[in-house]
Amino acid sequence: MAKTLVAYFSASGTTAKLAERLAAAVGGELYEIQPEIPYTDADLNWMDKQSRSSIEMNDKTFRPAVVGRVKNMEQYDTVFLGFPIWWYVAPTIINTFLEQYDLTGKKIIPFATSGSSGMGNTNKELAPSCPGAVLMQGKRFPANASEKELKEWAESCRI
Repeated sequence: MAKTLVAYFSASGTTAKLAERLAAAVGGELYEIQPEIPYTDADLNWMDKQSRSSIEMNDKTFRPAVVGRVKNMEQYDTVFLGFPIWWYVAPTIINTFLEQYDLTGKKIIPFATSGSSGMGNTNKELAPSCPGAVLMQGKRFPANASEKELKEWAESCRI
């Protein structure tokens, strides 16, 4: 029987809470994408051109190291992929995560949190990292999106 994975990266905890609600809504297994070196508040200061996140996002080839891997990724047919929007796209750690696996034939459905930015060029930036997968159009949610709203959206993605 096919399973659903809700994988997410959360720098401040906002995306984690949304991912937890989404996993509950879809009956999916939850997996946190963790950076090998955790991000500090200073690392996340987007106004500082020398901050870690600014440096990473200015170099699209940068791949922050992650801790661990999803065991038995082959058992999942759908992967909801959550992250905060950084510079109008997914953080490059999401590319690191995707590039660890053969995702051929899997449906990848991005979801994001952001103070105001939309999904921007997210799919364009992620597509090369998941060749052979079906990369669906993602959606940005407010941090307080309800489980009901998430469930309705998830069901619309499974068509």
